[in-house]
Amino acid sequence: MSLPPDAVESLAKLDVEHLLLPVLVQLAVIIAAARAFGALARKVGQPSVVGEIAAGLILGPSLFGWLFPELFGAVFRPPLAGVEQPLADATLPKIFTVIAQFGLIFLMFLVGLEFEFDHVRTHARSAVLISLIGIVVPFALGAALAQLIHPHLEPHPKAGPVSLLGLTLFLGVALSITAIPALGRIMLELNITRTRLGAITITAAAVDDAIGWILLASITAVVKSNFDPLETGRMVGLTVAFALLMWFAVRPVLVRYFAYSLRANGGKLSATALAVLLVSVLLASIATNLIGIFAVFGAFLLGAVLSDQEELREAAHAKLRDIVPSFFVPVFFTYTGLQTDVAALHGATMWLICAALVVVAVAGKLAGCGLAARASGVTWKEAGIIGAMMNARGLMALIAINIGYHQLGVVPRSLFCMLVIMALTATALTTPLLLWLRKGTELDEPINSSGFLANDRRAPAETAPTARRGT
Repeated sequence: MSLPPDAVESLAKLDVEHLLLPVLVQLAVIIAAARAFGALARKVGQPSVVGEIAAGLILGPSLFGWLFPELFGAVFRPPLAGVEQPLADATLPKIFTVIAQFGLIFLMFLVGLEFEFDHVRTHARSAVLISLIGIVVPFALGAALAQLIHPHLEPHPKAGPVSLLGLTLFLGVALSITAIPALGRIMLELNITRTRLGAITITAAAVDDAIGWILLASITAVVKSNFDPLETGRMVGLTVAFALLMWFAVRPVLVRYFAYSLRANGGKLSATALAVLLVSVLLASIATNLIGIFAVFGAFLLGAVLSDQEELREAAHAKLRDIVPSFFVPVFFTYTGLQTDVAALHGATMWLICAALVVVAVAGKLAGCGLAARASGVTWKEAGIIGAMMNARGLMALIAINIGYHQLGVVPRSLFCMLVIMALTATALTTPLLLWLRKGTELDEPINSSGFLANDRRAPAETAPTARRGT
């Protein structure tokens, strides 16, 4: 739907300084709150990402907006000179969404750089099995739960009554996915990215996410009554072709270029080399965006195909690993929390449904992924660790939740709130379960050396060595 001419004109005439001011104010508040709550989360044994999501919930209408509505409106819903308020309220979140997406793209590139192909070659069968069973079990549980909760959900504010078929398919996907960026943040902070269990889990999560995007795209088509299996096949084929292109054509060129540049600059990325790296990340993201599987996968794939270049990995970390998690990424987690209002959960029934969602989501991943891992040959304790790590739901779940609410109309306001709480709770449980099970496994030493258990105040870039670890 196009904007009225007067609305377009008001945006065109808007002075850039008038638009910049509320963006600066919100960024300052969001980054400060995310940093503070991220540090607080680490004090209580949680990764920073949990504190960042919690910061959004606290800054949002659930608490800050409820206690101080006028101040909340002044900060997060400010007027823009000459622009109608509904249009202003729609414009600012889009700006922050774009900022957040840039952060996620570069975070996924860093996660990809930590990928360990030696482990993948050895444990590919285990990772695929863990991913598949870890999707099937939670999907079935979520689909079954949808039948029970559907009668209790209010109509969607724009789409009207919620479709049972759409809810069933969507809830199955929402409960079955693992978020690579959230898992990657946790693994980076705990210094376990280059361990055997870390490689198996991040590979399983990568397969999980890829299937999740395909399922989400397919379900979107079903809900809109436009399902086309040929289109899904096209996406899969193009993704495989792109991966092959990256490995056989792009990788050799970049490896030679960065090897030469790093030798000439003492192991550091020059301004030109950094520009080449950034452009490469953006082009890979553009490619997967055009394919339809979202931009972050292109960045992850580029990092993965360069992950054996240790000198490049260290140089890239030195340039990116402070600004990305400190500035860009918190914006996404915090801004999603800002859209969540627990006041939508009115009555005991809504809270019981919320509790059921959390239990089904956590148990489904623990059981599905854990049993699959045990069947692939790891010990029961290691299987529990893998199941715990696959419970990290942060990014992918939050993206899916937003699609279900804003685009599909199968997630009403109350369920949106429940699913955000589910994503936060499941992610918050990941680290305690992992730390509880780590004793006597290969994860014990790298976690102890990470500084996480000592509440080390250094940034992850300082505490997590990038040297390749043996198994």
